[in-house]
Amino acid sequence: MDRLIYVAMSAANHTLTQQATVAQNLANISTNGYRAQTNVFRAVPVVGDGTPTRSFVIDSTPGADFTPGAIQTTGRDLDVAIQGKGWIAVQAADGSEAYTRDGGLQTNQNGMLITHSGQPVLGDGGPISIPADTRVTVAGDGTVSTVPNTTLLTSSSVVGRIKLVNPPEASLTRGADGLFRVSGGVPAPADASVQLVSGAVESSNVNPVDGMINMIALARQFDMQMKMLQSAESNAQQATQLLAMPA
Repeated sequence: MDRLIYVAMSAANHTLTQQATVAQNLANISTNGYRAQTNVFRAVPVVGDGTPTRSFVIDSTPGADFTPGAIQTTGRDLDVAIQGKGWIAVQAADGSEAYTRDGGLQTNQNGMLITHSGQPVLGDGGPISIPADTRVTVAGDGTVSTVPNTTLLTSSSVVGRIKLVNPPEASLTRGADGLFRVSGGVPAPADASVQLVSGAVESSNVNPVDGMINMIALARQFDMQMKMLQSAESNAQQATQLLAMPA
């Protein structure tokens, strides 16, 4: 009975956690380049004094679904999508190097190339700055070029090259800011094989239909676990009544 209580109790708790994960995925259906978060349960025995008859459920290390999203053409000069595997290197709020698939780029008031979330895009020599009054184009290899808007000149000037990387997916972990980093904190080297599609963005890989089905399944799992706890309580009451009966 102890095993039943521990498993049902911990499973119900982590089912709520998994529901929150699915809700977060559904909330990011329209987020460019978003990678759905995944959770896996596993049973672990309770270690301590006495007979090891108890076990409980915990979340394994949260992972991510790295399936590419659909590429949607926008025609916007600063929109880029990664074709196949790869990541865009950005500078996180703490100054570390992180990686994203969000290619909806823009410039801030200081002329710095940033993502939609405000992280500076990294180039070969650090963040990339865009001169004022210029039209920006991004080539397939990440080269960023500009053409002045104020003259009739048609020659372009290269202002930098976006750092594109392709570390092993197993080495990537998602941070609280939604960006991915290589385990150990060592920056990934640039990979010349990663290619961009200009004038397009990658959509989220979250399937809304699957997400809603998962929410319904998790709700039913939670109800089942609550019934298991009620059964354990009923069994305990009946056992108490039997023990209380006079000999």
